[in-house]
Amino acid sequence: MLALRIAGALVAVAMSALALARYRRRQISRLNLLITWVIALAVVVLAADPNLFNPVFEIFNFRPGSGQRLTAVLLVAVVVLFLLILRLESQADTNERSIRLLVESLGQAAFDWDRAAELPPGKRIVVVSPAYNEAENVGAVIEAMPREIDGYHVVPIVIDDHSEDGTAEAARAAGALVARLPIRRGGGLALRVGYDIALKLGADIVVSIDADGQHQPEELPSLVRPILEGRADHVNGSRMLGAFERESLIRHVGVHFFSWLVTLLTGQRVTDISSGYRATRAETLRRLILEQDQFWTSEVTIEALRQRARVVEVPVTFLTRRGGESKKPKSLRYGWNFSKAIVKTWLR
Repeated sequence: MLALRIAGALVAVAMSALALARYRRRQISRLNLLITWVIALAVVVLAADPNLFNPVFEIFNFRPGSGQRLTAVLLVAVVVLFLLILRLESQADTNERSIRLLVESLGQAAFDWDRAAELPPGKRIVVVSPAYNEAENVGAVIEAMPREIDGYHVVPIVIDDHSEDGTAEAARAAGALVARLPIRRGGGLALRVGYDIALKLGADIVVSIDADGQHQPEELPSLVRPILEGRADHVNGSRMLGAFERESLIRHVGVHFFSWLVTLLTGQRVTDISSGYRATRAETLRRLILEQDQFWTSEVTIEALRQRARVVEVPVTFLTRRGGESKKPKSLRYGWNFSKAIVKTWLR
């Protein structure tokens, strides 16, 4: 027991010295330094003379020599550790949200608002395309979009997730309005920025489409048709109802599995939950709570179902990437994170 007390005291002193060094380098706040010192002091005093805590032990009738006092010390240590973890998680969540809001705000400020002011008046379908290092593909996607659908002007906007290859320039050259994010945060955050901009532009319908050429812009009229006809609030483009070029067996199985999972969780049949090709009525989009920065393709549809929106699927065509490199991680990691995104969205 003496060796344990000595080891505990040495660790406490070392942690105090480390905290002081980090404070002097401005890596932690004075509050965190004081918290560390208070805990370290309690450990050192307990190690030096446990009898000093006898009045506290006697209040709870913890008798010496029975192991009750050691159990009590361990219990208090666990409670303190738990409270510190809660505090750390709270700070991390607050900081994460602040960074997210800052990046979204900077992204919207960087949008081509001057060019947007020159858009023709009237009803609009705004097509949002999150893009990272897609200079090779994004221009062809923008140029293939119809300019008008049933009297609605089609407005393409590209949210450049801090690309390194001239994606923003290629998108502008093809006729898109562009916002460039100051740091890379993922397709989900880029999509949220695009959605907010689309609503500020007065969009009646907002469409999302990949910038890599896998989705077919020529199919936009079919995608938005159920909304224009008043039959839907959110339309999901499904390769399983249409046609697709298979990339790998694992990903193909994953599409079926995750669609089955969402069908089970929501009670509505979904055939292609990982599709990023979708259209949403503006009034519906304003109600959706979107939080995923990555692995986001399932979130919009699940959230629309949670909000009791009318969700339908239409057949679309998915092609394999025509150029550039895929940004998706390896299949197992992608599957795990995609599963977490589905469950987190469903549990809201």
